[in-house]
Amino acid sequence: MTKQMRDESLIGEQEALAAAACLFHGFSDTSRLTIVQHLSLGEHRVVDLVAHLGLAQSTVSRHLACLLDCGLVTMRPEGRASIYALAHPEATMDLLRGAERLLGLTGDAVTLCPRHGAGVAQ
Repeated sequence: MTKQMRDESLIGEQEALAAAACLFHGFSDTSRLTIVQHLSLGEHRVVDLVAHLGLAQSTVSRHLACLLDCGLVTMRPEGRASIYALAHPEATMDLLRGAERLLGLTGDAVTLCPRHGAGVAQ
């Protein structure tokens, strides 16, 4: 393998890791995870999500925009409303089930992490 091929391979790996980090950022907020879990039940309007989740409309809209930008949800207009759905429901639920398995294996280690755990100010 030439140096150029190794360099190109390394750049490709770095780009893939950057994309993965962006994907996980989409899931890095409890409100976004709550929205994703609720959308796993089917399509919803913003007003429905606000009512079901007890979050402010601005909060729901901001998190939906993030999820939309990440390609995790889709939006289609219906009259004056926007209808949101998971873009890839099966893959999203597979990822969340995998996360649950990993959390089960790590026990309290993740939430007790001194850098990113539940007690750390964000």
